[in-house]
Amino acid sequence: MKIKKGDRVHVIAGKDVGKEGDVMRVLPERDRVIVDGVNVVKRHQKARSATEPGGIIEKDMPVHVSNVALVCSKCGPTRVGYRVEDGDKTRVCRKCGKAL
Repeated sequence: MKIKKGDRVHVIAGKDVGKEGDVMRVLPERDRVIVDGVNVVKRHQKARSATEPGGIIEKDMPVHVSNVALVCSKCGPTRVGYRVEDGDKTRVCRKCGKAL
C-alpha cells in the first residue's frame, strides 16, 4: 500500500470528493484508510458507565485507498512512484519526481 499513516491525502471519489485530510490509520488487510474529517457518520453509542454517557457521536469511517490521492507539497494530488537508490526504496511524486 502506497499510503502511510500521517500522509496528507485528497479525496477523489465518493460523497466527500474534494476534501483533504491526514491519514489517522491504515487498514491494509481491507485496503482502507481512515482520514481525519472525511466520511464522518453519526453513530448511536450506549452508555458504558455512569461517567461515560451515551448519545449520538460522530465517527470517522474508513475510505477505500483507491478513492484518495497523496498530496505532494509542490504539485498537489498525485500518484506515487518508487525510486531505489543505494538499496533505499523511497516514494516519489509521479508529476515532479520529488521525494515524498
